[in-house]
Amino acid sequence: MAIPDYQSIMLPLLKFASDGKEHSIEEARQKMSSFFSLADEDRKALLPSGRQTVFSNRVAWAKVYLHHAGLLISPRRGYFQISERGREVLRENPPEINVKFLERYPEFIEFRTPDKKTKKDAAETQAPDTNFMSRVYGLGREDYDETPEEMLETAYERLRAGLIAELLVRLKNCSPQFFERLVVEVILKMGYGGSRKEAGEAIGSVGDEGIDGIINEDRLGLDVIYLQAKRWQGTVGRPEVQKFVGALHGKRAKKGIFITTGTFSTEALNFVSQIESKVALIDGKQLAEMMIDSNVGVTPQAAYESKRIDSDYFEEE
Repeated sequence: MAIPDYQSIMLPLLKFASDGKEHSIEEARQKMSSFFSLADEDRKALLPSGRQTVFSNRVAWAKVYLHHAGLLISPRRGYFQISERGREVLRENPPEINVKFLERYPEFIEFRTPDKKTKKDAAETQAPDTNFMSRVYGLGREDYDETPEEMLETAYERLRAGLIAELLVRLKNCSPQFFERLVVEVILKMGYGGSRKEAGEAIGSVGDEGIDGIINEDRLGLDVIYLQAKRWQGTVGRPEVQKFVGALHGKRAKKGIFITTGTFSTEALNFVSQIESKVALIDGKQLAEMMIDSNVGVTPQAAYESKRIDSDYFEEE
């Protein structure tokens, strides 16, 4: 089955703790994984940042929410245990436990509203906050099944996708000379070509809506890479790539980079995967991503740090 959202994990997690024993979060993850019959690929699926699995993140937040509602307690670091309130909830035999269910507890409302508003105040401000999230980040109500990290990373990915789309429009409408300078800048930021002057002199020749030339693979110039870059509105097919590979063979070169503002056909991608020469095909979306990662043509607007508790700091000797 699909990876359950964190709210769907709450009731099974509380039932798991109903034995009254102390359990670690890792033990809970394994138990919940078995309970939901997760496939191996679902257990290993990562958040966009690649720093944590989606399922582990959701189990952790289910535990956090239950803890702040007073259904679970933390007898010692890294472990949780059911509380008397948690037992009372299980005796009610609810069909599910979710955020709305937990809002019956004042301490949970306080946890969800750091400015210590009352439940009534929180309810009155919930709709504007939801509209704000939808307006700024494009988040619908279905997204509120996501954990805070997931919402943050989803918003980031959507902002990045919007920036990529905007960069592609700019790339396809810039002049050949500007595109030449842009490609040189990206290549330099990635560590190729030596200095800006050396890279510019090496590439130099301007072709039909693009550039063709040679760049150093390393700063010492021990190996070279042939480059072709074309502003292209549509799809670059296998014939165009074959011409480039043929030019490489004519120069006895084994490495090349073909950059386009468009896309590459499946036939073109399959072709380069089967030849002896090492040829990298970089389409418009990949080029835009490289520009973002290398800070070429973009500027940082804001930076946010996501922090967590340093458990070692609170260890008492």
